[in-house]
Amino acid sequence: MRREHPTAPKIEAMPVTTLAFEDRIRVWEDQFLSQNATRSYPAERATPEPDSPLRTPFQRDRDRIVHSKSFRRLKSKTQVFVAPEGDHYRTRLSHTLEACGIARTVARALGLNEDLTEAIGLGHDLGHPPFGHAGEETLDRCLRERAGCGFKHNEHSLRVVEVLERDGVGLNLTAPVRDGIVHHTGPVKPRTLEGRIVRLVDRVAYINHDIDDALRAGILRQSDLPAAEIELLGPTGSIRIDTLVADIVENSRGVADIRQSEEVGMAMLRLRKFMFDRVYLGATARSEHARVERTMTGLFEHYLANPEIIPALDPAADDVQRVTDYIAGMTDRYCIARFTDLAIPEAARF
Repeated sequence: MRREHPTAPKIEAMPVTTLAFEDRIRVWEDQFLSQNATRSYPAERATPEPDSPLRTPFQRDRDRIVHSKSFRRLKSKTQVFVAPEGDHYRTRLSHTLEACGIARTVARALGLNEDLTEAIGLGHDLGHPPFGHAGEETLDRCLRERAGCGFKHNEHSLRVVEVLERDGVGLNLTAPVRDGIVHHTGPVKPRTLEGRIVRLVDRVAYINHDIDDALRAGILRQSDLPAAEIELLGPTGSIRIDTLVADIVENSRGVADIRQSEEVGMAMLRLRKFMFDRVYLGATARSEHARVERTMTGLFEHYLANPEIIPALDPAADDVQRVTDYIAGMTDRYCIARFTDLAIPEAARF
């Protein structure tokens, strides 16, 4: 049963090509999207602005994210491996694109809003600091020791799009996109089904792609992977992703939630735990952890003692927040370069 917008023109009344863009989108969504899908109009923005005559509000959000400086920096931020020797390891950017593609597949299969799903998927990791899990842990510890608060990349992703981008103006994204970004992880689920897709697919993507990278790096062998979970989900990353996506679609069709079957969902969680034990927090990752901690802690202490030397991305922020914003926005290479400038005499670099 389709849900019609009360002001949407009837498609039978006039050729679709003669309708204004917004009216055409409303008609199409009422005809072809699920009744549980988020509609593109009206736009819910903190600061109201005119709609585009050629793009939906969620398309505009997507474009603002893709054209942002924080999105471009993702290409030089660690996903799992710090400064890997090889061209084919994932970065935070390639993970974002892969997760976004999977999420759009699920959204299309369920008749949900692909534009909203894509915007959330592209923006969900904008607040990740350098050096992956190790970097986030270090920044969290620094803040707990100095300010009594912690650091969560999802909360900082929201701060990036609301405050830090466009030199402190923010991107003025729609409410469903901001909600999906901040709740893509953590105890609270996004309020839209599109946001819940990204929340679940984020794990689907990084678990399987990180297995691929760990095998390539020689940290894991195929025989190390848990046999029961691999037998159920599939022997390769692409097969496992296909199994997980099919399970999500099958169990979410016709209900007001995004779900997995208990069998497949628990298998994915066990595979995730295996990756945390063996890869994310394993011996190889921990071998870099001390250097990451020394680098980021050194910068944090130095900038906190000298806040005037860093840019004021948010003039209203206190010194601790200024330092957090600056370090969290760094790429791996920029962070290393700034620490090198601080810690190593110039003559010793040649």
